[in-house]
Amino acid sequence: MRQKTEVPPKWTRLVCNSAVIALTALCSVANTGRVWATPAAGFTATTIMSGRFDEIDVRNKPLISDSSEVDRRAKAWLALEKAPGSSQLYIQSNVWQPGGSTGWHTHPGHSLIIVTAGTVTEYEAPDLDCKPHIYTEGTSFIDSHHHHAHILRNEGDSVARTIAIQLIPAGEARRIDSADPGTCHF
Repeated sequence: MRQKTEVPPKWTRLVCNSAVIALTALCSVANTGRVWATPAAGFTATTIMSGRFDEIDVRNKPLISDSSEVDRRAKAWLALEKAPGSSQLYIQSNVWQPGGSTGWHTHPGHSLIIVTAGTVTEYEAPDLDCKPHIYTEGTSFIDSHHHHAHILRNEGDSVARTIAIQLIPAGEARRIDSADPGTCHF
C-alpha cells in the first residue's frame, strides 16, 4: 500500500522556481552562438509543378557525333546527371517586389534559374567582399548549391520574376533558411 506524503506549499514553489531557472539557464547555454535565420521579405515562391524520379543516370551525346576525337573534346556539350536515390524536381515561380529579398538560405541540390522580368541581384555568403551578381530579364544562372548560403534581392524599382528548376534529394526541404553571415551590410 502506498503512503501519501504531504509536501508543504513553500517547497513546491521552491522546486518549481528552481526548475524554471535551471531550464532557462540550460536553454541559454544551448543557444549561445546561434544566430537565427533571416526571413524573406517582399518575396513569394510558388511551386508550379513537382515530380518525383527514381534513380537518375543520364549522359548526353556529343553534338557533333562524326567529328574527330580532338574536335569532339573541343566542341562537345557534356551533360551528366547522376542521382543514386530518389529525387524531387520542382518548377518554381519566384516574385520579388521592389526592395524584396529571399533572406539568406541554401538548397540541398542545384537550381537552374531564368529571369523573366526585372533584375535580381545575388550575394553569396562565402564572399567576404559581398560582390553582387546581377541578372537581368532574359538572362539565366545556376545555383550549384555547394552548401553555401546565398540571398537574392530586388534592388530595382519594378517587380522581378524568375522561374527556377530545382532537383533535390527526395524527402529533403527545398529551401533551408540560414543565418546572416555578416559579410554583406544591406
